[in-house]
Amino acid sequence: MTKYIVRRTLWFLPVLFAVTLFTFVLMRAIPGGPFSYAGDKSLPPQVVANIEAKYHLDWPMWKQFASYLLGDDIVDRAAYEESLALKRRPSRGLIRGDLGPSFRYRGQTVNDIVATTLPTSAQLGLMAVALALVIGIPAGTIAALKQNSAIDYMATFSAVFFASIPSVVLSPILIYVFALRLNWFPVASWGTKPPYFLGFLPQLAHLNLTFLKHAALPVFALGTGMAAGIARLTRGSLLQVIREDYIRTARAKGLKERLIIVRHALKNSMIPVATILGPLIAAVVTGTFIVEQIFGINGMGKHFVQSIGNRDYPVIIGVTLIYSVLLVIGNLMVDITYAWLDPRIRYD
Repeated sequence: MTKYIVRRTLWFLPVLFAVTLFTFVLMRAIPGGPFSYAGDKSLPPQVVANIEAKYHLDWPMWKQFASYLLGDDIVDRAAYEESLALKRRPSRGLIRGDLGPSFRYRGQTVNDIVATTLPTSAQLGLMAVALALVIGIPAGTIAALKQNSAIDYMATFSAVFFASIPSVVLSPILIYVFALRLNWFPVASWGTKPPYFLGFLPQLAHLNLTFLKHAALPVFALGTGMAAGIARLTRGSLLQVIREDYIRTARAKGLKERLIIVRHALKNSMIPVATILGPLIAAVVTGTFIVEQIFGINGMGKHFVQSIGNRDYPVIIGVTLIYSVLLVIGNLMVDITYAWLDPRIRYD
């Protein structure tokens, strides 16, 4: 397993390099540029040329990419010293953790945007995934064990119902009923004191009622659809597993039914659920545009969408690269989970 993890980790580097290169090239193939317009008016060509020269967009493509990866001081020392003389912020390069300046949000870097929005999106996403697992796995398990009963029909109907309602429809309904009519929860925004264990901070003491009230509606709106999918996967997989020969053998030996279900059947039936969790967590942790927009949450979701229209090249690359990193890490965790769920799986 150790060799497999090391080998997969080393493969991360060419994968992330390819993602960065393709994103860098393809976004410049989109018609228009980041400084072509100011509001609804087009800028004069000379003004556009001056702004592009400031951000080195007049350099050849290969030189821009090399500067983005390595930094201005390595690629063009004269340009680096000129930036220092004019009190501009030179690029330090991606390999040194610099994602570059934002073209849209003047005075802010992509690192600043990520540091502000990623923890919020991560809190929302991880809480939604936790809710989905807490609801989906028990619901799917009970439905499978009570196949063709009223409980099974109810669980299946609920799963199909919530899977069919998109968050763009469910979110306004939740706001109208529970925020505007019943006044149980805030209409929008995010709590000021998050649970630190979900915000990459070391303490848990600041988990408070105010934050939970702010988080309840967006977490429910985002988590119910995922819970429905997990419930359906769990039910289908468990129905297949409990008909296997080794389950009948365990029952013939006289093992308790609860032990058979938990230790043997349910554990092996979690492989399809584990398969979707890696990409699912990467997607929701890096931001969900619709839920964040409706509930007024300052997360990364809007930057995935707005950076395309703004032609904000550094933000496009930055958010894509962060998503890619989380995706490859999530897939690695899924592969490791396979070996834990099914001892027959070996990678060495």
